[in-house]
Amino acid sequence: MAVEVRIPTILRTYTDGAKAVDASGATVAEVIDDLEARHGGIKERLVDGGDLRRFINVYINDEDVRFTGGVDTPVKDGDTLVVLPAVAGG
Repeated sequence: MAVEVRIPTILRTYTDGAKAVDASGATVAEVIDDLEARHGGIKERLVDGGDLRRFINVYINDEDVRFTGGVDTPVKDGDTLVVLPAVAGG
């Protein structure tokens, strides 16, 4: 199952500068595991203790996965997964 994963600028060091990469999996967790296999070190930036880190937002086709099952949210071939870190400042 191919999923396009859009990578934020701050995490592109893990993807050799790529803005988007392909990954496979039936759930968000499996896609993140596949990302880790292809781009070592990225998983620890996204997940803490099996759940998404509080400051990381993940969207599947514009829907926030926190409201659709978190890392257990199913994904299908052709979906777009967007990783968006929360930004704070003042």
